[in-house]
Amino acid sequence: MTTNSQMVTIKGTRDGLTLRLNDQCSYDAILQELEEKLSVSGTDADQPMIRVTIQLGNRYLTDQQKNKLRDIVREKQKLVVEQIESDIITKEEALAWKENSEITPIVKTIRSGQVVQVTGDLLLLGDVNPGGKVIATGNIFVLGNLRGIAHAGYEGNAQTVIAASYMKPNQLRIAGQLSRAPDQDSDGVYIECGFIDEQVNVIRIAPLQEVIKLKPDLLSFERRMLNG
Repeated sequence: MTTNSQMVTIKGTRDGLTLRLNDQCSYDAILQELEEKLSVSGTDADQPMIRVTIQLGNRYLTDQQKNKLRDIVREKQKLVVEQIESDIITKEEALAWKENSEITPIVKTIRSGQVVQVTGDLLLLGDVNPGGKVIATGNIFVLGNLRGIAHAGYEGNAQTVIAASYMKPNQLRIAGQLSRAPDQDSDGVYIECGFIDEQVNVIRIAPLQEVIKLKPDLLSFERRMLNG
């Protein structure tokens, strides 16, 4: 189902309906046309609920305004709003994104019983001794010996990695996955990296060069370091 309206475009998809709201119109005008468009079609009592995605474009709405949209959709049709998408973010969301994308450099040795926890990526210039622990919401890079515990993506980001000059940890955690140290020793010549192998859904340790091929987004870490 589609409409040529310049303020409200309704498109049927495999997953339900998408309502695209013109972000150049006033909010009140959008509400009025949305009510009119949804009132045109009748409702079949036997029709199952249809999921709806509302796309706001470059428009910000308060929670109260979003709830009003949900009410109109629910009242006029046998529809349920699954999500409301916007191309803009709030100041609080922007600050949270900035915090989670920052790199925290630390120069020290993490000794037994010590815990270092950061938001975003952690760059540790030093060792993590057995019994020491480092935690980050993002990636963990240890330019030294990793012999203790490292937990990357601790808020659930399974795309993060753990890299160390010498990888012999007591334990690795990435998001909800857990791994212990491999039985074989590492010679420490190549930086090694722990990451989730999505094919088998386990944490695997491999040379960083191999992991970069699998996760090219890691190159953005280098660019952020060079740009300060």
